[in-house]
Amino acid sequence: MLIGLLTAIAASICYGTGSVLQAVGSRRAARTTPAAAGVTAHGGPNLSSTAKAAMTWEFIVGTILDFVGFGLGALAARLLPLFLSQTVISANLVITAVLSVKMLGIRLTRKEWTSIGVVCAALVLLATAAGHEGGHHAPMSTHWWLFAVTLLIIAGGTVAVRLLGSRAAILAGLLSGLAFGALGVGVRILDGIDPFDLGTLLADPALYAIVLAGVGGMYLHTVALQIGSVNGATAALVVGETVLPGAIGVLWLGDASRPGLAWLAVLGFVLAVAGAVAVAWYGNHEGAQAPAQEPAPAGV
Repeated sequence: MLIGLLTAIAASICYGTGSVLQAVGSRRAARTTPAAAGVTAHGGPNLSSTAKAAMTWEFIVGTILDFVGFGLGALAARLLPLFLSQTVISANLVITAVLSVKMLGIRLTRKEWTSIGVVCAALVLLATAAGHEGGHHAPMSTHWWLFAVTLLIIAGGTVAVRLLGSRAAILAGLLSGLAFGALGVGVRILDGIDPFDLGTLLADPALYAIVLAGVGGMYLHTVALQIGSVNGATAALVVGETVLPGAIGVLWLGDASRPGLAWLAVLGFVLAVAGAVAVAWYGNHEGAQAPAQEPAPAGV
């Protein structure tokens, strides 16, 4: 349990730091892109503007941290109940919010700090109440359903961003969270890991759901950072990344709390989600276009 918790915390730190660095890179790219050239007809970022953001050094370092976080998170998903591992990993919201004060010049309100405190307290409750993780096996039909749902999430999110433009920030964050949640479930049920069997691994639809969820979730999260509040988009991601996989772990994979502490696990889970939603709500005061209004340095 302790190794799993430490692994999940390390993944959370990597993800939180990576999110802020990606936001810095996205916004720096946006400042150097003509307004009309970087958006679709509906006001959302087009593929070229997203690609330009991905080429900044901040975004590249943030992406490397995301890959490290992914590896650590995958290990945590196999060592801990999903409702605990996903919630701890989703606490990268706290890292994101704190670092955004320094790196993005954002001033957090008292309500935001209170909401962050609620998330931290909820994680303590969850860690106290969490019991053993369930099994790693699921019917093959579940693996195929996971792939189909992941494909629907990514395709639907891409279409929504193009149609809704800047209004899709929170939705893109939520759908990216659902994609990362699907990734966590896929890692948990992936065949061919223990014992290792390359043929079984490559034949498992869950493997391709993991790849699709990782790439597609990264794209949707990048878009959300470009067009909306970094804290709001990340908080929406937390909700998507936590609720669904946590429920799947309890209902279908056998995750459980310690005897007599189910109420504490439910309380911690609800408080974690509520705190994340509160940060998303109160974080909307920070507009994504604020940095673009900063005067350009002399000589640029």
